[in-house]
Amino acid sequence: MTTLYELEGSLYINVTNKCPCACVFCIRNNGDTIRESGSLWFEETEPTAGDIKTEFKNWDLTKFSSIVFCGYGEPLERLDVVCDVAKYIRTITNLPIRINTNGLSDLIHGREHTALELKGLVDAVSISLNAPDAMSYQKVTNSCYGEKSFDAMLKFAAECKTVVDKVTFTVVDVISKADIERCQKIADDMGIPLRVREYVGQY
Repeated sequence: MTTLYELEGSLYINVTNKCPCACVFCIRNNGDTIRESGSLWFEETEPTAGDIKTEFKNWDLTKFSSIVFCGYGEPLERLDVVCDVAKYIRTITNLPIRINTNGLSDLIHGREHTALELKGLVDAVSISLNAPDAMSYQKVTNSCYGEKSFDAMLKFAAECKTVVDKVTFTVVDVISKADIERCQKIADDMGIPLRVREYVGQY
């Protein structure tokens, strides 16, 4: 069971395999590892917050530039665990903490304003914008919540801006140039930078 792994100079935290989406470009479609991570699939049980905290003792944090909640699932499926572990990380290092998320936390937990629960715990949130409108978003993500996911994601992003220093949107370059331009306009209108990610089938 791999909970922590190194990638491109950062230490990544794999907290769950659960995700409400099945994105057409998801790397999980092509394997169960990222470089030398070992399998990121949990065979039976997912790690507890205590398990993850204990695992940190096996790593030299001075070699990393940041710590990232991002594994083989949507980290905010386990919002309480993420918050608990983030609080712990704050006690052992000053490294910046980022969450890579699909932004559907409100729908996942059935309550509003979950973004506000991240206040003081993380330094950056990267949100998968994925598409410029609800219909296109659903075609790309196959969210179990349907087309309402798009507006929920935008609302989450707007609320993140009020409590997190750095918020970024991302899209993967599998969508058309025209759609990327439309995504750029959404990002500009919301005052959130957009990063276009190159599709990576397998690390």
